[in-house]
Amino acid sequence: MATTDAGDDVLEQWNRMVDQMNDTVARSVEQNIKAQASFVESWAEAMEGSMPEEQALSEGFEAYSNAYEIWMESADELFERARQASEGDEVPIEAFRDIWLRTANEAFKEVMNTSAFAATTGDVVESMMELQRESQTVSQDALAQMGIATQSELEEVATRLVEIERRQHSIEQKLDTIIQQRE
Repeated sequence: MATTDAGDDVLEQWNRMVDQMNDTVARSVEQNIKAQASFVESWAEAMEGSMPEEQALSEGFEAYSNAYEIWMESADELFERARQASEGDEVPIEAFRDIWLRTANEAFKEVMNTSAFAATTGDVVESMMELQRESQTVSQDALAQMGIATQSELEEVATRLVEIERRQHSIEQKLDTIIQQRE
């Protein structure tokens, strides 16, 4: 009978432990779902406000149109140089590279000097930083729920460890001084 009672106790402890684990996992999943929902809401809000104004949009289209014209003119120039080379004229390969580099610089300048580009770039950077903050929060929460040390906890431990090493070094210096005085 004693064996059966011991077996029942082990089974009961096992069941309690499994129930606790199930509760912990369920809470963790629930919190992760809430955090992910918050993350998606923040992302949607950030993207919603990122549409440029009509004037900036118009300016952007004009700049892209100008850049396209620059590329087309350079294509004509490259074609002419290729024709000259095919007819036997000496056209250095660097000429093709120079045309491409000059064109790329001019076209990018057309686009990048617009307020639309600046505004869009700023909005994208701001949105990405917000998404990164949200992602870090979700990650930290998930790690905490799983009982894994978070980055902030590791940083705290590292700070304490450095302080302990500093104190140990100070104590070692004092001990060395005491030993030298006794000799």
